Amino acid sequence: MIIKKEKSEIENFLVDAANYQGECEAVCFPENEADILEILSDANKFKTKITIAGNGTGLTGARVPEGGLVISTNKLDKIIEINIEAKYAVVETGVMLRDFQNEVTAKGLFYPPDPTEQDCFIGATIATNSSGAKSFKYGATRNYVLELKIILPNGEVLKLKRGNNFADGNKLNIITESGLQIEIKLPNYVLPNVKHAAGYFTKNNMDAIDLFIGSEGTLGIITEAKLKLLDKAENLISGILFFSREDDAFDFVDDARFQSGKHRAVKDETNINARGLEFFDFYSLQFLKDDYPQIKENHKAAIWFEQETTLETEDLLFNKWVELVENYNADIENSWFAVDNTELEKFKNFRHEVSSKVSEYIAKKGLRKVGTDTALPVEHFRNYYSDIKKRVVENNIDYICYGHIGDCHLHLNMLPKNKTEFAVAITLYGEFCKRAAELGGTISAEHGVGKMKRNYLLEMFGEKSIKEMADIKRKLDPNRILGIGNIFDEKYLND
Repeated sequence: MIIKKEKSEIENFLVDAANYQGECEAVCFPENEADILEILSDANKFKTKITIAGNGTGLTGARVPEGGLVISTNKLDKIIEINIEAKYAVVETGVMLRDFQNEVTAKGLFYPPDPTEQDCFIGATIATNSSGAKSFKYGATRNYVLELKIILPNGEVLKLKRGNNFADGNKLNIITESGLQIEIKLPNYVLPNVKHAAGYFTKNNMDAIDLFIGSEGTLGIITEAKLKLLDKAENLISGILFFSREDDAFDFVDDARFQSGKHRAVKDETNINARGLEFFDFYSLQFLKDDYPQIKENHKAAIWFEQETTLETEDLLFNKWVELVENYNADIENSWFAVDNTELEKFKNFRHEVSSKVSEYIAKKGLRKVGTDTALPVEHFRNYYSDIKKRVVENNIDYICYGHIGDCHLHLNMLPKNKTEFAVAITLYGEFCKRAAELGGTISAEHGVGKMKRNYLLEMFGEKSIKEMADIKRKLDPNRILGIGNIFDEKYLND
């Protein structure tokens, strides 16, 4: 096992993609379970804090240490099995998502979770219940986790298989490989009925495996996962549609969302049934226009859509999308439709480059990224978006907005030019999180809470619920060493 202590060798582990910064004593690179158990044994003995680090693509500070040691999962990078017949894969959790999806695709299969930054590790996507563009149809990572192997903070090994261990009401009993029984009382807060990735998952009679998915490196170290795969689509229709009015783009999405939901409910694949609907506002397009000549000055918004087809349904579905597009005044002449895999790859780059450019901008300013991750019930979504955009403009803060409009989940990224504007942006961010929660939405739909959003989670669920989460952590982490500061403040572990 390699252990690095020199600042020059570990500085990449002291920051994440949001430019949240920290410090630690050393970074450990375990190559197997025995190495992890050795680290945990010493950490429990000396009460040393441990932070689990993926590949640094997170946006909440979850992988950034505040003292202690870092365990990097870089060396846990084996794809153990891809079973084509049974449609599953077994992987170590340091496997990069991009590499995994390439391997799966080459075998004619499909793994739906599709976060914007595909250089993330599989373990991190499980720890945050990642989703991405295709979650509109397929949901988040939770839906594809069949089994987990977890090393608990106390060194006990836990193997969980979906469908094998359910809570009895709000009482959950888990048994480790050594036979240790741990009884957990589940919190009684109600999760919002939107795409959501903030705080511990809980509901009566839940599957034990779901407690660990989305727990952000606070309840255990995931070392291995068995993941469900699907058949790869025969073909795809994909397009980027440009609109001269933002309202037309939103009206188009409302219709496409409604039709997709209706047809999906009856498994009708001969009608409009998008697997992804993504939004780009005027300022997003301005960020991209130098690289994409399709973007014209009069384009105020764009929508990317994608739907799976077969050879038999391709022409039929393409015509139905064109008909729908024409109803909402899209610029058909300059809109961009994929005709081959090369074009599909360009579309993927189009979607992903906006986020990268925002991160570059913020890093150059030496500030932290301030971008919403809120999701709203559909009935409140448009008014919420209009209201938060108005508040940013009133405060003279530059911004761009893009994201998963199919899920009523947009990222409004404020672009402060200096520390004074950054302070204003932080205040606005808190205001937006509070409003989202009041409307039945969430403060975080896909990025998690980490260290940066824990105060907003407290406001969303209340102190009683946060204390219930802390009770779970104390049960599984009696010496309070793992992922301290993620999800909720350390003070709640001392009650």
